[in-house]
Amino acid sequence: MAEAHSPISVGVVGAGVFGRNHLRIYRDLQQGGRPIQLAAIVEADTTRAAALSEEWRAPVYPSVDACLDARRRGEIQLDAASVCVPTSAHHSVAAPLLAAGIDLLVEKPIATDIAQAADLLALAEKHSRILAVGHLERFNPAVSTVRSSLNRPMFFEAHRLSVFTPRALDVDVVLDLMIHDLDIVLSFAQSPVRDLRAVGLPILSPKVDIANVRVEFESGCVANFTASRVSTERVRKLRFFQPHQYISIDYARQDVLVIDVDPRAAPVPAFPGLPPGLAMRKLPVQPGEPLMLEIDSFLDCVRTREAPRVSGQEGLDALTLALDINNAIATHARRAGLDAFTR
Repeated sequence: MAEAHSPISVGVVGAGVFGRNHLRIYRDLQQGGRPIQLAAIVEADTTRAAALSEEWRAPVYPSVDACLDARRRGEIQLDAASVCVPTSAHHSVAAPLLAAGIDLLVEKPIATDIAQAADLLALAEKHSRILAVGHLERFNPAVSTVRSSLNRPMFFEAHRLSVFTPRALDVDVVLDLMIHDLDIVLSFAQSPVRDLRAVGLPILSPKVDIANVRVEFESGCVANFTASRVSTERVRKLRFFQPHQYISIDYARQDVLVIDVDPRAAPVPAFPGLPPGLAMRKLPVQPGEPLMLEIDSFLDCVRTREAPRVSGQEGLDALTLALDINNAIATHARRAGLDAFTR
């Protein structure tokens, strides 16, 4: 563990697209005066690894075991790390790091199944480690702005659409994209799931690429989710209704639009055509890069030992709902005779 005033020694495991972004943020924070030091990079791809050491001025190891061996020999210090490998490798990478006493920020989803996720939580507790999960939208300034306005939301509509890329095809669209919105709605609704209905289809990959889900919570709140990674456009939006109010979040633009339902209100001149009884306004949002905010928050937790904003348990909760949705999609496919789409 880093001493109170000493730099935090950090590492990044997996230097692909996500990992390089983590490396960039750590460098930017260090150059901005944050007391951190990039101590190690783990990258199994030999071609990629060859250029990393020179680019980032840090030792590069071919595996977690090799990195931990160097740490045991006293060649490096390592207090915390980002786990940015494909989801299918999260458990095999994160488990030995936690057991070695290293605080972790694990990219979402926390793991591929419940048993692996539960094991990571148990290891973090056993070794008194920080285990944060990279549900990035929790750190979106628009989401942070809305949180103080929550008042028993009862209906959500989430759309997350992307064009197809060969990235993250080790998981389906629910674990790849929809899980962002599942996590946000779980944190907003604060109620157990009562029932769900789901349909999904593989289009360009062997796994489900497009899905639509309806979730009902014990509170009576209902949420509809649509996610696609075969769209012709990129959409990141969440809309919800609560008593006397409609709120729309555009994650990409970091915008929050609020429509208040008030029979005494007159239309706002800036929005011509608004019916009487409705008043529209935009909430002020302080822009910021969610990944920068997420990593900065993680480092604060490493320093203070406070619980992370997205805990391992919340990562497990989002994963559990995502896997329940996948089971419902499989059940629907069998019932509807959609086997031809899944072969």
